[in-house]
Amino acid sequence: MKKYPVRCPITAYECVMDGHWKPIIVWDLRNGGLRFKELLELLVDISTKVLTDQLKELEEDQIVIRTSYRESPPRVEYALTEYGRTLIPVLATLREWGFKHLQQKPTLLVESSPWVNRLNEPLGG
Repeated sequence: MKKYPVRCPITAYECVMDGHWKPIIVWDLRNGGLRFKELLELLVDISTKVLTDQLKELEEDQIVIRTSYRESPPRVEYALTEYGRTLIPVLATLREWGFKHLQQKPTLLVESSPWVNRLNEPLGG
């Protein structure tokens, strides 16, 4: 169930990409499909239940496609749809803004973040 009434293009974005994790999940899928466990390892602070729920919602919104492979053990992979890939430039712009913001306020980062030592470097891919 979506939280926001859609009244403009920004709330249309929020309707699909609501919450903390969805933009990060989409960004992590930008270079290709990943298995559930791989996503879980990349998103160190997310629970299994939350990741499952977020992936289901992204699939319902046609941002992510779930592919099951008939193997033993079973393998499931998540990847961006063509439509989902249209979010990458949007998220890249948000990432650039966030990087500049962190350069201004580096104390926002938790000490364990790999970004702590990268704020004086150029922002890479």
